[in-house]
Amino acid sequence: MASVTPNCRPLVPPKGTFVVLDGRMLAFGAIFSPGTISNIGHSQELEVKFVDNFTCKGWRIRGTTSVLRRGSAAFDAFYPQSQAFWVDLAGRINAIVALYKDKFAQMYP
Repeated sequence: MASVTPNCRPLVPPKGTFVVLDGRMLAFGAIFSPGTISNIGHSQELEVKFVDNFTCKGWRIRGTTSVLRRGSAAFDAFYPQSQAFWVDLAGRINAIVALYKDKFAQMYP
C-alpha cells in the first residue's frame, strides 16, 4: 500500500489485514500504522498492489480513503462485522481504513 508524506515522499508499508467488502470497497485494519494514518490526513489518495505469487499476476487498485477511528460511531457500526474478518486481530485494530476504488488495473509481469 502506498501513501505520500507531507514532504512528498512515498511510504509503502506492507499491510496484512485487507478484506474485500464489495465490488467498490476494500478495507484494512490498522493495528500499528501511525505513518499511514498520518499520511491519509494529508492526502486521502492511496494505491494498493496485490500480487499472486503462484500465477505471477497482480492487481493495482487506486482510490480515496476514509479512516474509521476506534470510538467513533462509524467504527462502532462496522466493528461487529469486522470481527468475522479479522478474528483474533480484531481487538488490536485501532482504526479501519476503507479504500473506495476509483481505478482498477490488472497487471502482468
